[in-house]
Amino acid sequence: MAPLAGILVADFSRVLAGPLAAMLLGDLGADVIKVERPDGGDDTRAWGPPWRDGVSTYYLGLNRNKRSIALDLKDAGDLELARELATRADVLIESFRPGLIGELGLGLETLRERNPGLVTCSVTAFGSGEAAAGLPGYDFLLQAMGGLMSVTGEPDGEPLKAGTAVVDLVCGLLAANGIQAALLERAATGVGRHVEVSLMDSALTTLLNQGSAWVAAGVTGRRRGNRHPSIVPYETYATADRPLAIAVGNERIFARLCDALGLADLPGDERFATNAARVEHADALMEAFEAVLRTRPAAEWLEVLRAAKVPAGPINGVDEAFALASELGMEPVAEVDGLPLVTPPLRIDGERPAIRRVPPGLDQHGDELRHWLHVRDDAAVVEERVDEH
Repeated sequence: MAPLAGILVADFSRVLAGPLAAMLLGDLGADVIKVERPDGGDDTRAWGPPWRDGVSTYYLGLNRNKRSIALDLKDAGDLELARELATRADVLIESFRPGLIGELGLGLETLRERNPGLVTCSVTAFGSGEAAAGLPGYDFLLQAMGGLMSVTGEPDGEPLKAGTAVVDLVCGLLAANGIQAALLERAATGVGRHVEVSLMDSALTTLLNQGSAWVAAGVTGRRRGNRHPSIVPYETYATADRPLAIAVGNERIFARLCDALGLADLPGDERFATNAARVEHADALMEAFEAVLRTRPAAEWLEVLRAAKVPAGPINGVDEAFALASELGMEPVAEVDGLPLVTPPLRIDGERPAIRRVPPGLDQHGDELRHWLHVRDDAAVVEERVDEH
């Protein structure tokens, strides 16, 4: 049995954060019903290229282990089916603008009257306060407005976004975490909770040490390229052919690194004797390291550094990263019904959760779900409900 087997999730969200949270719950065994607009469905269905057999690969990455039903919430009949779904669900995830779900008759108080154990989750851009009303948000905007771009990029270059939607990613992870905590509590109380997570909160979360530096010490982060503001050496260094990432988190590793490079006397230099001193003299340390590293190619240095138990590695492309994961036996890709998909990112008792369903086509399961939602008798509902487990 998967950990969340028997949990029914009504996913009214779209794009990335909400669908990611729902997919992670689906990976853990929940039955996820993806509710989409009839006119095109989830926005990510159109986010291409690239495509796989006419389907956006962006969409494919966020919607495994789900079923799809298309409902027009402006239509009275479809809206009643949506309410019925919420009544039967254990979890409801939505990413409408704040207040809209209440206007549709799917507000928290209304739903709790019909389903006291329902766990609800709202994904917003800037929270649900009055000041945030009407402010739309996408990951790129939040990377900009949430401070992440200000600390990303070269010191003398323009602010840059991260190469992936990290704010949406963190938001989805936070949502899934909050939902599971609420389900755990519900097992004891029988009463659901409302979880709210915003892209702005998530953006501030991505700042991590940079955010804490500002809050606790009044220090505003700045762009440093690949250099860390608080740890040295912890960046990329040039070799004879390609850059090498080296990450040193304590004095023991620093000593091993210096020995491996034939620079055993370096820790005795007062400029490099402590991490704080190395942060101050990072340019001088880079010069000393690269004078040695440039004499041999990265592959040779990797053998030397790994033998010395120094964390180091190349800057892999996406293809090389997946190849490495495969070489390490991590099985990052699974083929399901002829479709290659990224596998769920965790293991339980040594096994990755199964991909039970490939990402669904728009309204692919609409007929069966409409039939099920029209069945009102409780005994018939139990009999008709699709048991995937």
